This record gives sequence, structure tokens and C-alpha cells, in this order.
Amino acid sequence: MVKGRGQGVSKIVAPIGPGYRLPMSAVRHASFAPHVAPDTRLLILGSLPGARSLAERQYYAHPTNQFWRLVGAVIGEPLAERDYPARLAMLRTAKIGLWDVIRTAERRSSSDSDIREADPHDLAALIATLPELRMIAFNGGKAFATGRRHLPPLDAIAIIDLPSSSAAHTIGFGVKLDRWLTLRGAL
Repeated sequence: MVKGRGQGVSKIVAPIGPGYRLPMSAVRHASFAPHVAPDTRLLILGSLPGARSLAERQYYAHPTNQFWRLVGAVIGEPLAERDYPARLAMLRTAKIGLWDVIRTAERRSSSDSDIREADPHDLAALIATLPELRMIAFNGGKAFATGRRHLPPLDAIAIIDLPSSSAAHTIGFGVKLDRWLTLRGAL
């Protein structure tokens, strides 16, 4: 039994069996700095890094996330086989930038559906520093829904809503790849 805070209330906590996890309490997470250069043509925006990415301080660090395979196919390079610094260098050479639409948020797991109390990044300020920008691509529905609301009016910049690179988004890799290959239009 667990006593409530000074209320004299008890609550029974059921044991957790195999395959079940105790719910995590919500923790406030912060995203990374943008990975962009002034000549960035394509900006890929995610929602907020997951637990593995935050722990490793790397965009898309979870080995089941298909991001590096998808972007590698877009630029014709085996990014997933490279170490992280080489991946970022190859993105910079390809004129691809990365960032997230959410600056900070509370989240209990790595799932975008668990994001609460989101504080967005200033996308307009970043975009203003990218004179060569041709396309903004949102990696997943949460990134699109959140980020789209915070974009400035854009005339000559294409906006693309991509299927999430997360393995939790269970459409097949081939279906995702077909949509992600549209990013070549910016390069």
C-alpha cells in the first residue's frame, strides 16, 4: 500500500508481470541545437528526440529508427553504415539540415503521443537564416501538426508531410521510401 500525501488515502499497487513496465513519470525534455548551414536547401524537422537520442545526444540514435536509411537513399549514400559525425558531414555536403519543432516538452516515453506541454522552437527565426532553403519536410504527423502552426508565410518553399521514420509507424519501409524520395526535389 502507498499512502497519499498527508491524506490518509491508501492505494494498492499491483505487481508488474513479465512484459509489463511501470509507467514513467513525465519528464521535461529539451531538443538539440539545429544542424544547419547557411546553404541548407532541405530542412527536415522532427518532433522531439526520443529517449535513446537524448541519451546519446544524437539525432535518430535508436537503431530501429529508419531515418538514416531513408535519407541515405535520398542522397545515394549508405548513411546508416557510417558513424554519427560522418552522417552529419554527409548531410551538410548534401545541403540537408535537421532540427525539431518542439524546443521542450513533457513526455513519459519516446512516443510522440506522450508529448505534453510542448514549447515550440522559433522556426521563423531559423528559416530567416537559410536563404537557399527550398523545402521543409516534417518527419511524422506530430512534427507536421505542431510545426505547421509555427511556420511563417512561405512563398517559394515547398512543405512536405512525411511518414514517420520511427519503427513504431508500421507502414512498410518501401512505402515510406517512396514518399521520402520526393525530398530529392530540393537538392
